[in-house]
Amino acid sequence: MLLTIIALGVPLALSLGARVNSEVRSQAQGQADLVAATAADLLSPAHRAELQALARTAGSSVRGRVIVVDRGGVVLADSAGSAQLGSSYAARPEIADALAGHQVQVQRSSRTLGQQILATAVPVIRGRTPVGAVRVTQSVSAVHAAVSRTVLGLGLIGLVVLALGLAAGAVIAAQIARPIARLKRVAERVAGGDLSARAPIEGSREQRSLAESFNEMTNRLARLLGAQRAFVADASHQLRTPLTGLRLRLEEARETGVSGAAARELDAGLGEVDRLSQIVDELLVLSRLGQREQPAEAVSLHLLAADALKRWQAIARDRGITLEHISAVGQQHMASLPTVWCARSDADCALDALIDNALRYSPAAGTVTISSDNSRIEVRDRGPGLDADEHDAVFERFHRGNAGRNGPAGTGLGLNIARELAREWGGDVTLGDRHGGGAIAVLSLPIGATRRHPSESP
Repeated sequence: MLLTIIALGVPLALSLGARVNSEVRSQAQGQADLVAATAADLLSPAHRAELQALARTAGSSVRGRVIVVDRGGVVLADSAGSAQLGSSYAARPEIADALAGHQVQVQRSSRTLGQQILATAVPVIRGRTPVGAVRVTQSVSAVHAAVSRTVLGLGLIGLVVLALGLAAGAVIAAQIARPIARLKRVAERVAGGDLSARAPIEGSREQRSLAESFNEMTNRLARLLGAQRAFVADASHQLRTPLTGLRLRLEEARETGVSGAAARELDAGLGEVDRLSQIVDELLVLSRLGQREQPAEAVSLHLLAADALKRWQAIARDRGITLEHISAVGQQHMASLPTVWCARSDADCALDALIDNALRYSPAAGTVTISSDNSRIEVRDRGPGLDADEHDAVFERFHRGNAGRNGPAGTGLGLNIARELAREWGGDVTLGDRHGGGAIAVLSLPIGATRRHPSESP
């Protein structure tokens, strides 16, 4: 629109400027001709008052100065007053040309006024003989001012049109963008895990088609994810019974009295059955993430860490590992400290996964430290640590890292479950290297947040 206004307005402004300039010149010429035709019968001394009135009226009409001279160039009437009456203007070039019978319109510099003037002079004819002359002078700056006023008016009109166009464009753009904005918000809800969100069918034909395609995609995605979760849950449930039966058979075989080598193999088999059972349980947890109706509550991470210490103290002792909790506050003050907002069971499960992982990789007679503050819990061990490229890779499902492949048995799901549970409540789980060897696992949750669970519709 701006380019259109410029493309149309600039030539129009130039044209109007030229037109105004031409009209000023034409008006000056016309007034000079009119005064000259009327003054032919008013040059005698008896009609000086009428001639003066004629000059004054013409000067007011053209917004300039009008003088009438006799055939000798002596001023007989002056619209500017009587100061120059009787003065000789015969030396003025335009007066000389007019007294010679020529019509003249020139732009020249005036030494008297010190500026550029537009001078229009015509002869006063009586019986085909010049008996005097009429001169009209106008300031060129006044003419330019008139042109500037015209161009300014045109520019103001253009600005008004531009403002109206922009306002109308903003309204139209808002009408067009509103359906896209709503679709974006629905897409963000779907990305956050709310697969029940649907885009309203509105807007132009293309926008309605886009919304319908989006809803169809979301429906299909929800069905596929539902089917996947149902398959994992069903498979996990179905695996529990044969795994329990297999464990009982191995235990019975172990008790029947077998050789030492066979007993070791049976013990190894029982270990593998237990690991497979743990995998099944963790797959069930993963299949339910985002679909459970877990109530949120205010949770103190200091109390969370203290309770975890109680749960894992005996297990750590059996493995010959010291498990300790470090907090900057005393037990009696923990309940009054800032809290995080999450499901207590999710936070317990995530922290248990980190402690279990630390105990698995800590050497005998080692120490695992649980350190808590208001918004995070750190679990520090003195195990083999992580390779430089494994800090994120170990959170992938079934990825156990170099230490896991060469160390104790595990499922490769614990860290993934811990991170998914923390992220459901706006937090995270990260791993880092501990100074002096070992690893630091960090569970962080936002203080005071009252974020909805992803399964709840906003």
